[in-house]
Amino acid sequence: MYHSLLDFLKGKQNICIVQAENPDGDSLGSAISLDYIVSNLNPSAEVTLYCPVDIPKYLHYYSDWSRVENEFGWRADGYIIVDTAAEVLLSKLLDDSAIKNKLYSSPVFVLDHHETPDDLNFPHESIIEPLPACCDLIYKIIDSEKLEITPDIAKNLIYGILSDTLGLTSATTSPETFRHIATLLEKGNLNISDLEEARREFMKKSPRILDYKAELIKRIEYSLDGQLATVHIPWDDIEKFSDEYNPNVLILEELRLVEGVDVAVAIKTYPDGKVTGKIRTSKPIADQIAGFYGGGGHPYAAGFRTYDISYEDVIRDLVSIVPDMIRKVENETL
Repeated sequence: MYHSLLDFLKGKQNICIVQAENPDGDSLGSAISLDYIVSNLNPSAEVTLYCPVDIPKYLHYYSDWSRVENEFGWRADGYIIVDTAAEVLLSKLLDDSAIKNKLYSSPVFVLDHHETPDDLNFPHESIIEPLPACCDLIYKIIDSEKLEITPDIAKNLIYGILSDTLGLTSATTSPETFRHIATLLEKGNLNISDLEEARREFMKKSPRILDYKAELIKRIEYSLDGQLATVHIPWDDIEKFSDEYNPNVLILEELRLVEGVDVAVAIKTYPDGKVTGKIRTSKPIADQIAGFYGGGGHPYAAGFRTYDISYEDVIRDLVSIVPDMIRKVENETL
């Protein structure tokens, strides 16, 4: 199975690695590490990294983040999409008819670790395996195919895994994940405290962002006797603060750690009618909640995107569907 990626790369001289329109630490680590892997396998190959939106500043601790471009790689003879197999997360690409035609007519390979079904309509090959992070999947490919692990590859895979597992504390983290991190540290001759220090430096918040976080905390709304916590992030906030710090990142953990909260949702609303939700739960229902809107993810962390409904509509939906989901999972554990 893992060898199919190497077969895909054979004979290709220009590879474009694509992230979805919601870049995070795992997608960025996956893209950068693949850049090094492809270059090591074929030093003459040209590799470009593409994302339809700017990489947020809080991810600039990845030393190669600036290699990611907003200009689509038209000259590529092969495309690798990382960290998603969901069409809704590639809507910015697929809404562009020229890019859509290019993907339909070019070799495409998809690497993803989410349990959400692959719903991409254009022809593609894939390796999709439920794992804590896409970087975890890339490590398994490297290990299976006995590829070289350089310090740059190791560093970016470690960052990606730590990002998607909340520092190896998420419910999806397994003993195997810890073994992968240990091997990457050893092979890359890296010190995890040095990596964490670099990350923390870029995660620091300005007084303006800290004030905004305080404002978000005051906006939290509780429903279902405190089991559901939600916060609204309107377009004005997104436009004003996202370049410096993703509001979801600021508030989601605070929501999830409130006593009695089982479901935490940060909801963004946009002028074009788009509504997105990031979900964190203490019970394995996040992917079910996201699935109600056609989204997906992991049992404890998921997301969705929908159109032409209001924040109030989403709250009504959540109040309606969440109790049965909680009740069902509680009954299953009895």
